[in-house]
Amino acid sequence: DSQSKDEWLVPKILERRFVPAYLTCVAWEGFNFVGHEIKIVESTDLFGATVWPSALVLCYFLEKNAKQLGLEDKRIIEIGSGTGLVSIVASLLGAQVIATDLEDLIGNLQYNVVRNTKLKCKHVPQVKELTWGSNLEEKCPESSSHFDYILAADVVYNHPYLNELLETFDHLCQEKTIILWAMKFRKENTLIQNNFFHNFQKLFDMEAIYDLPSLGIKLYKARRRCTFTK
Repeated sequence: DSQSKDEWLVPKILERRFVPAYLTCVAWEGFNFVGHEIKIVESTDLFGATVWPSALVLCYFLEKNAKQLGLEDKRIIEIGSGTGLVSIVASLLGAQVIATDLEDLIGNLQYNVVRNTKLKCKHVPQVKELTWGSNLEEKCPESSSHFDYILAADVVYNHPYLNELLETFDHLCQEKTIILWAMKFRKENTLIQNNFFHNFQKLFDMEAIYDLPSLGIKLYKARRRCTFTK
C-alpha cells in the first residue's frame, strides 16, 4: 500500500512546482496551490531559504485535507518557515497563520509571505522571529498562545539545536494542538534522527499519515501524550 501510494502521490506533489517562462532580475521558483501561482524567492547562501520537498508534501496535504482539518479560521504557527511556502498555503486556505524563523531569514520570509497573500487571504498572516529554545515565553506566552496546529517541514537534520527544537514543540503545543510535521530522512543523519524521535515520543503520540519512500519523506501527525491542560 505504501509503495502504490508513493507511485501515484509523489508525481502529483512534484507537479505543483513550475519553472518561470522568462527570467527577471529577481530569481524565483513557482508553485501551484489553492488555485494560485505562488512565486517564492530563494537564497542559495542561506540553508533555510530554500524550498525543500518536505514543504511541498505538507502543502499538498493541507490543500487536499483542508475541510477535514477544518483549517479555516484555525490558529496556526509554523516553525522553521524558511521561504514561507507552507505558511502561504495555510493562509490561502483561510487559517490565521504565524510564520516564524531565525532573524537572518525574516526579511526574505516576510517578502514572500506578503507578495503571495496580500488581498488574497481571510486573515493577514504574521511573520515573527523565533529562535528555538530562546525566550519562548516572551515570544509566545503560554497564557495567550493557543494554537490549533503547529506546522513543520524538514526541521530535523544535522544541526546542533535539536534539544531546543523539542523544547519549542513542547512549549507551543497545548493539550488539543495537532502537530503536522514533514520529515526528510537522510542516511547520514540516522543516529541523530533516531535520538530525536525517541525524545519526541516521550512527549507526543505520533502516526505517519504519508510515507513516500521515493522522496525519503514521511508526514507525521502528533499530539501531546499528557491529558492535562498546560
